[in-house]
Amino acid sequence: MSKITTLDFSVLGRDFSVACPENERDNLLAAAAYLDDKMQEIQKAGKVVGQDRIAIMAALNIAYELLTQNKGEHNTLSIKQKVRDLQTKVDQALAEQNQLFPND
Repeated sequence: MSKITTLDFSVLGRDFSVACPENERDNLLAAAAYLDDKMQEIQKAGKVVGQDRIAIMAALNIAYELLTQNKGEHNTLSIKQKVRDLQTKVDQALAEQNQLFPND
């Protein structure tokens, strides 16, 4: 079992801290960087206003990419399950962040 540490990262200029197993640190940092890139693309396009809307559009784009690029390799149900699992992990990380930093 891997030790849980706090991981600090920035997305669209906002700093976040989440609990993260040490063995997942690099993957989570890569995911955060990818998300930041997607959100910056959407923000620079100027068609979507507000960080919450930008985040939702980025999530939708990423989910679409995942579903379409793996269409030939996996069935849609397994991809949908992976997206749900990822959403659960994000929800858990955000809940842990709120416990660590209740005023953010």
